[in-house]
Amino acid sequence: MSLLVVGLSHRSAPVSVLERASLSADAKIKLLHDTLAAEPAAEAAVLATCNRIELYADVDKFHAGVAELSTLLAQHSGVALEELTPYLYVHYEDRAVHHLFSVACGLDSMVVGEGQILGQIKDALALGQELHTAGRLINDLFQQALRVGKRAHSETGIDRAGQSLVTFGLEQLAVRVPVGEWAAGKRALVIGAGSMSSLAAATLARVGVAEIVVANRTAERAERLAEILVASGTGVAAAAIPMARVPDELTRVDVVVSCTGATGLVLTADDVLAAVSWGAAPDPAPQTPAGLEERGSAPGPAPQTPAGLDVPAGLETVDAAVIARLVAAARDGGRLADAGAARTISAAVEADGCPVGPDGRAALTGVDANSLELHGTWADQGEAAAQRQPRKGARSQVDVAPVRLALLDLAMPRDIDAAVHRIPGVRLVDIESLAEASADAPMAADVDAVRGIVAEEVAAFGAAQRAAHITPTVVALRAMAAEVVAMEVARLDGRVPDLDERQRAEVTQTVRRVVDKLLHAPTVRVKQLASEPGGAGYAEALRELFDLDPQTVASVSRADAADPMNDDDPGRAS
Repeated sequence: MSLLVVGLSHRSAPVSVLERASLSADAKIKLLHDTLAAEPAAEAAVLATCNRIELYADVDKFHAGVAELSTLLAQHSGVALEELTPYLYVHYEDRAVHHLFSVACGLDSMVVGEGQILGQIKDALALGQELHTAGRLINDLFQQALRVGKRAHSETGIDRAGQSLVTFGLEQLAVRVPVGEWAAGKRALVIGAGSMSSLAAATLARVGVAEIVVANRTAERAERLAEILVASGTGVAAAAIPMARVPDELTRVDVVVSCTGATGLVLTADDVLAAVSWGAAPDPAPQTPAGLEERGSAPGPAPQTPAGLDVPAGLETVDAAVIARLVAAARDGGRLADAGAARTISAAVEADGCPVGPDGRAALTGVDANSLELHGTWADQGEAAAQRQPRKGARSQVDVAPVRLALLDLAMPRDIDAAVHRIPGVRLVDIESLAEASADAPMAADVDAVRGIVAEEVAAFGAAQRAAHITPTVVALRAMAAEVVAMEVARLDGRVPDLDERQRAEVTQTVRRVVDKLLHAPTVRVKQLASEPGGAGYAEALRELFDLDPQTVASVSRADAADPMNDDDPGRAS
């Protein structure tokens, strides 16, 4: 066994890197094909979820395998290898088995103990089988991982150590209120109809929302999910809508859960702002000076520049709404929003080189569009520094303002613009915030029991694989012995032609029994020795001692691999 896994997860990489490195369905297929085409790999599978991207392969060379798999991950993820490398981890042989079994049990999940990963492992195996990239090793490994995960959930209380990502996300939205109490009577919008979205819809129905609307690009899947929800017995009302109606539904719902396979944003900050502003009394807003019209927005009163502020030459090309927001925000305390992305200026960061001074309003005079963009970069740096050094006594938005719209983004890459959390009345929980919240989640005592199960199963799997490695050699040895018996019986027929059929059969059976008894103890013992750590050399020793034909051994291995479900194989994982 030469199992190698190269990957990155929420434990090794920031969410921003995971988001960029996410693999589409086509990318996973191409990655598997290219992995098999690479010289070091004989079989492969890819496990790609919101929280991890891992490439498993059976390789004949460790260093060449690591280099090749890392390069392929970078190529198909679109992230440069030099940028991806610091976040990659590598596991080999028993450590690789231990890693996958831990993943299957939920020990490596963002929310410890969640069971959804089992479905994702099953999907990864199914894809490898469909593309014929999963051979005997990958089949045995992933099937055993599924059994280990199920065993952990049935024999321990690992489920109590954590919840599904959906449940954990809803708890973060509820904020110190029981989810059932928070969800009661609410209307929810679920965007997407895949496995995660279906789980989200089922969870929302279970916790007591009154109505669920499902939006999906494929109408049939959305309708099917809505039918299942209605028939679930939870009493929830459910309906399907086309994606084009999502902006309208945003104005009617209280909760949105989104998890699609889209490569771009499904909900922008403007979409959410329009939804929460719909029907509300308009706030006093700056008005646009005569001749300067707001472009790219819904019809309505055009914002005007505050009195006393001249619009210099060159700023006519900048969206008037952007200017108005910059000025109003600067006046209200240093929050600037340019091009729809909210930015916070931190006094801890030096303003050297920034064309817009910290006072905001006064410095806008004479600033062109390029300088505004440069200011956005500078402000980003200030926000990053502020996040690294949180201000003591700062109160979160949920502490000071009621939540009009709660958003849960479970997609990777993200479906919902991260800037929406700046909008008053909006609360956003996404993969990144879930990772931060789960870091402080309590660990159940059952986790130790699951770790014990994993260690036990890893040892059993390794022993079975090592024993299976020597099986073709033992089979070839017995085949050679049978051939010797046949040759000697034929030779006896030539020397003693007067033997009748009964006598010839008795002699043949006697010779076979002698050979079997001579081979029984050595072959049983060599399988036992081979199953122990470091026992791989026994197969080679057996081939040398009995001068076995390597081609015969290889043919047995090929025949065995052609039937991965062969129950007679003692090396098959159970």
